[in-house]
Amino acid sequence: MELITIGWIGIIALVTLIMIGVPLAFAIGVVAILGNIAVANYAQTSLQLYQVTFHLTTEFVLTSVPLFIFMGQLVSSSGIGRDVYEVVHKWLGRLPGGLAVTSVVSCAGFGAVTGISAAAVATLGTIVMLEMKRYGYSDRLAAGSLASASTLAILIPPSLAMVVYGTWTSTSIGKLFIAGIIPGIFVTIVYSAYIIGACIANPKLGPRSEFFPLAERVRSLVKLLPVLGVFFFLIGGLYLGWFTPTEGAASGAFAVMVLLAVMKRLTWKAVADAARQTAQLSVMVFAILIAVGLFSRFLVLTDVTGQMVQFINAFGLNKYVVFMMIVVLYVILGMFLDGLGMMLLTLPFVFPIVQTLGFDPIWFGIIMTIMIEIGLLTPPVGLNCYILAQIAPHISLGEIFRGVVPFTIWPEFVLWLPQQMFGK
Repeated sequence: MELITIGWIGIIALVTLIMIGVPLAFAIGVVAILGNIAVANYAQTSLQLYQVTFHLTTEFVLTSVPLFIFMGQLVSSSGIGRDVYEVVHKWLGRLPGGLAVTSVVSCAGFGAVTGISAAAVATLGTIVMLEMKRYGYSDRLAAGSLASASTLAILIPPSLAMVVYGTWTSTSIGKLFIAGIIPGIFVTIVYSAYIIGACIANPKLGPRSEFFPLAERVRSLVKLLPVLGVFFFLIGGLYLGWFTPTEGAASGAFAVMVLLAVMKRLTWKAVADAARQTAQLSVMVFAILIAVGLFSRFLVLTDVTGQMVQFINAFGLNKYVVFMMIVVLYVILGMFLDGLGMMLLTLPFVFPIVQTLGFDPIWFGIIMTIMIEIGLLTPPVGLNCYILAQIAPHISLGEIFRGVVPFTIWPEFVLWLPQQMFGK
């Protein structure tokens, strides 16, 4: 049997396993191991598996993955999310749909010190949803704004998705972090503008909240200092070259622990819970990374990726047409796969095509992160929507999915500014 045939059989088998519900790491791992045995032999496959596992688990930059996760989990349990919400509420609550706008801006601020969207929706959801219910907000607007805004945590640095993408593609993680700032701010403004416009057109969707005196609003800004301090410490240190992303992750985690200790919010229980959650999420990430690493070698041996690139080049399509086909692919995959798994599964195919077409890897990293955001909201898998349904059981899952539609229906609009900024 020809190698390319074995490669395509492997891809079909992988898609089948994913469709019947096999966890992604196991599905990729099984296909990768059996595929490599079919192409080479058992001894060679065993050696490949050892090399991939050793390389990924000893890669210095990947040390930042559990460190960033640990930092985010500490922040999630510290009450900093509530501090951010209270400050933003006092400044923006009087706008039309002010509480929904507050949830969007709070998620952006919270994301600046977590990097995990699930942590954002779980932490702020318990605060925001009760407040919007008390003020009589539309369930659809309330749920849609929070679920959508929580995805900003993976676009505004530090971002776990960017760390994994940068490691896999050998792209500068520091540059990815810097590149994510402006698009993150832009998406925050777009979401907020939509909410304000919708509530001006129909005030019943989101009433204004109470007015706070200027003096009280100014005094409240003190509560933002921890978030701003951690964010500028990390981004400033990376930009000025004080530390690498891995060193920044360690420094950031240590800085958060010191900060929480000074604020008297650091407990042994919080540290233990954060450590346990970090271990669980880190094991999942590394399991997928190892499986994808071995699968990538299988694709190289069978030349599937090379054949795909040649196939696309043979049609002579404009590179922007190919890019939009990739965007559509990610929108579809986001309906069925979690964001991190979707990214790692497709990079062995998509990244060589992106490089061949001449797109900048940093620019594509931002696009990839935005596509993961959209995937976190689209049914039937939309993870953030399911988390929110657990936090706000009075709102049906269907209503939550309908609420996020206005925030995801025009991905090209959201992608426009990143395209202008980072090249085409």
